[in-house]
Amino acid sequence: MIYAWGDSRRYNSYAGYFRRLFGERVQKLSVDAGFTCPNRDGSISEGGCTFCNNGAFTPSYCTPSKSVRQQIDEGIEFHRQRYRRASRYLVYFQSFSNTYAPLDRLQELYGEALAHPEVAGIVVGTRPDCVDERKLDFFARLARTHYVAVEYGIESTCDETLRAINRGHDFAAAERAVRSTAERGVHVGAHFILGLPGESEGMLLAQTARINALPLTTVKFHQLQIFRGTAMAAQYDADPGRFRFWSLEEYVALFAEILRRLRPDLIVERFASEAPPRYHHGPGWGLVRNEQLWALLEKRLEETDTYQGEFFIHL
Repeated sequence: MIYAWGDSRRYNSYAGYFRRLFGERVQKLSVDAGFTCPNRDGSISEGGCTFCNNGAFTPSYCTPSKSVRQQIDEGIEFHRQRYRRASRYLVYFQSFSNTYAPLDRLQELYGEALAHPEVAGIVVGTRPDCVDERKLDFFARLARTHYVAVEYGIESTCDETLRAINRGHDFAAAERAVRSTAERGVHVGAHFILGLPGESEGMLLAQTARINALPLTTVKFHQLQIFRGTAMAAQYDADPGRFRFWSLEEYVALFAEILRRLRPDLIVERFASEAPPRYHHGPGWGLVRNEQLWALLEKRLEETDTYQGEFFIHL
């Protein structure tokens, strides 16, 4: 069966999206351009979000002591050794808030990335409260000639949860940023964490309606992971009963139900994440790679004969 997004997978995959868009394999690679975050430098808070440890998901070649060009070259070599060779690359400005700098600095960094002959575009990870009209207009200009996506950390649609994790903004701020970006013709991504304290399975299923209402291109979901050295790790030690951790099988079943409610045109980049065991604090799934996670999800969807958007109703 061919689904609404044009292939036989039961979800709208990131790889399939880029094959349709570029007609060839495109690989995303991370760089660290040395940004910080207003939730760390005192502008909003000095503690950061309670869950945050950037080192848990930053590749070893990424360090701001290297130029963007050097990180791209090393990232291409890294991916050639680990994966099949890609035809083109997207540079992912990943660590911290990558629009939290003056516009001229952003122009310099993003220009350096886009000047690389093997780079097709950029993906910029940031916070909803770290963009303004001038920065979004700049992205719109870049998007006329390159693939450009802005990926917002939203984490939850529930304001009570956002306050509890010291996020520093509410869901309305995320809505404004997403809409302002999409209105300029720039691709928009969003990141959500499943399993934050106080959020039930029912809440996670219900929030899908708010996600569907946003003009997003891509979505990422990660299971809650507690990392060493974070405020959340201390909270867990003080009161483990506040936290709910699913087994791998339970989580796959939960996400399959989320997927059935998810708007079918949304590109699902991730539904779970992996991090080196040395970062983990509290329960985890052990050494499970992303390709294994996707295989388990696809098996679940096949066994239950379900697919993305099955329950979605366009209002």
